[in-house]
Amino acid sequence: MGRTKDELLARLEELKIDFKRYDHPVVLTVEEQAKHVGNFGGALTKNLLLKDKKHRLYIVSALADTKVDMKILSQRLGLGKGGVRMAPEENLRQVLQVPLGCVTPFALFNESASAVSLLLDQGFKSKQSCYFHPLTNDVTIALSSSNLDKFLLSIGKQPAYVDLEASPVVGKDNPPDLADLVPSGAFCSSEESVENPTPKDAPQVNVPKEKTCLPVKAKPKVQKKGAESSESKVPTNNGANVEIFASDVLEVIFPLFLSEASKKLNIKQEELTQILKLDDFKRRAAPDLESVTNMFKNAAYTAGFHAGFDTMLKSGLGGMPPRK
Repeated sequence: MGRTKDELLARLEELKIDFKRYDHPVVLTVEEQAKHVGNFGGALTKNLLLKDKKHRLYIVSALADTKVDMKILSQRLGLGKGGVRMAPEENLRQVLQVPLGCVTPFALFNESASAVSLLLDQGFKSKQSCYFHPLTNDVTIALSSSNLDKFLLSIGKQPAYVDLEASPVVGKDNPPDLADLVPSGAFCSSEESVENPTPKDAPQVNVPKEKTCLPVKAKPKVQKKGAESSESKVPTNNGANVEIFASDVLEVIFPLFLSEASKKLNIKQEELTQILKLDDFKRRAAPDLESVTNMFKNAAYTAGFHAGFDTMLKSGLGGMPPRK
C-alpha cells in the first residue's frame, strides 16, 4: 500500500512547509483542475511519467504551458531520439502507487518510487506558488518551489531544475546535458516465458533460466557533427518486447496521420493534437496493438519451436534416437 494523502499533508506540516489546500471533485486533466483552482493565483502544472527502453522511470513536472519535446528530451538524457515514451498505467500503480491523474513530485513520497528520476521545470522558480495533487486528485495544494525543495530534500531527493524548452546541440563536442539525471544502479530480472509460453503439447526440454542484469546508465550516444541521423523511422524492434514494438508503431503512424489531417483541415499539428487528445488515444490504442502483436508473436514462436524440435529429432540431438 502506498502512502496516503493524509500522511503526506501531515509530513508537510511536520516540516513546517507553508501550503494552501483546495478540495474539489475528482479531476483527470489540467483543464478540469483549472475550473476549480484556476482563479486562486497559483500556477497550473502538468506531470508526465516517462519510461525508457531499459524500464527506468522519469517524472517530468512542468508548468502547464511549457512545451516538452520528448525526442529532444531523450537526446539530452543521452538516450537517442526515441529513448523515452509515456509509461503504462501499471507503472503508476506498481511503482508510484498512485491512480491515473495523480502523477506529481509528491508520488516520490512512496519508497517504491525511490529510484524514479525527477526533472522539474525551471519555470517553477518564477512563480509564487504552483499547484500539485497530493497523491489524490480530489485535492490540490499550492506551494512555492522552495517549499517543494524542502520536501524533496527531506525524502533524499536532490531537486533538479531544467529548462525543458531548451534544445541544445548534442554531439561529439557537446555531450548530453541531462545525462546525470538518468537513474543509476541496475535493473535485474529473471527471464520468464510469460510472453512466449511453451505450447501445451510440446515436449519438455530442460533449459536453465538466465538471469539478466541490464546496466542502467549506458554511455551516451553521440551523433557526429554534420552527419544525418541514421535512425530509421520504421520500427526496428527485434520482437523481444511487444510493448516497445507497439509504441514504436504508434510513433510512426501518428505523425503521418497528423501531417495529412492538418493539411486537409488547415489546422496546425499542435492544435490538432490538443483537439483530438492523441496522447490519450495512444494510451488506449496501445493495449489492443500489443495484444494483436503478441498473438502473432506467439504463433510464430510455436511454429518455430515445433520446427526446431523436429529438426533435433531427425538429427538425433538431445540424447534421442534419430527419427526414421
